[in-house]
Amino acid sequence: MAVTPTLTPRAARGSRAWRLGLTSEAAVATAIEQDGWRILARRLRTAAGEVDLLAERAGLLAIIEVKARPSLATAAAALGARQRARLLAAAEQILAEHPEWGQAGVRFDVLLVDAAGRVRRIADAFRQEA
Repeated sequence: MAVTPTLTPRAARGSRAWRLGLTSEAAVATAIEQDGWRILARRLRTAAGEVDLLAERAGLLAIIEVKARPSLATAAAALGARQRARLLAAAEQILAEHPEWGQAGVRFDVLLVDAAGRVRRIADAFRQEA
């Protein structure tokens, strides 16, 4: 008789978070495509970390971080300094590998998804400090 493994509470939370992340990223991808953006990559892994989505419109490259939380306010507060630094480092690697992307510029967008599935964009959410 096969035994079904039981997830620990931590593993169960991680599994739910992973599924929520995939669902939220799919909702964001649909929303930005409807807004005229072309998806270049999803869940792009770099040595600096993973970028949720890369999209381009009229030569402008958007490096997108997706945050899903119970409310848009808590989602907006979820991007910390360490994650911003990771995204900046990942962007450097991505642009070095794909110099043809972002010919009209590069920006960092944060797209928020709440429990009701509403998607909000914070365009140009942060910049590399000089």
